[in-house]
Amino acid sequence: MSSTGEFLLQVSNLSIVFGGLRAVSDFSCELFQGELVGLIGPNGAGKTTVFNMLSGLYTPTSGEIVFWDRQRKAHVVGKEQHHQVRRLSPAQLNHIGVARTFQNIRLFSNLTVEDNVRIALHAGRTAGPLDVLFRLPRFYADETRMITRTSELLGLFKIDHKKHELARNLPYGEQRKLEIVRALAARPSLLLLDEPAAGMNPQETGELMQLISFIREEFHLTILLIEHDMHLVMGICERILVLDYGRIIAAGLPEAIRQDPAVVKAYLGEDAAAQDYRG
Repeated sequence: MSSTGEFLLQVSNLSIVFGGLRAVSDFSCELFQGELVGLIGPNGAGKTTVFNMLSGLYTPTSGEIVFWDRQRKAHVVGKEQHHQVRRLSPAQLNHIGVARTFQNIRLFSNLTVEDNVRIALHAGRTAGPLDVLFRLPRFYADETRMITRTSELLGLFKIDHKKHELARNLPYGEQRKLEIVRALAARPSLLLLDEPAAGMNPQETGELMQLISFIREEFHLTILLIEHDMHLVMGICERILVLDYGRIIAAGLPEAIRQDPAVVKAYLGEDAAAQDYRG
């Protein structure tokens, strides 16, 4: 799958200040439909803070985010009105097509694999309180739809045989996979992956690379991912943005980023400048 050339996300001069600390400063980027883009940088560079603003967890101090939903309607966050920054909540952003995972897995560990996915599907229910209370046809239609969709997703990711297991009992790699499945249940058009390879061994990381590429093709998604594993980033991303101290210091194709002196110094370290770095 390649980019369609149509904007999905435009971020302009996004900044956020915590107390007197400017965590992100004038962050700007554009994502086109169908792209797979990496956001990298050293620890503390502001990557997850950017994700938190894009997903509605943080309100930007200044700047603007424009997201186009499936109907090509523009939704604006950060447009100043009466000296206040307008905000869309995480639930509202999820409804219009933005989903994310977290660096630290956030599953409902005491619920089953199946129930973790079903919870994500509840936002799309059509039944109202009376339908649920009196078990009207709309309630059963919703239940059937959620059961079917859950089975489809778990089967697609080959964890349907564990649907009755508690999420906490899954191996680490499958917990990561379940978190992605849950994000995809909302049928997003933009998927934000926050360090999906964290804690994985090389074999699991290789499988994850194949999984991300599969997700992009199967679900026709735009993906923005944060990752420290340079082999993964260089192997699957079409473009890369590099943050350092809350500012973008480089942006471009993987090969150009690999050779950029500012990136080598800030992210890969001084010693890498003397090596033929190959990820």
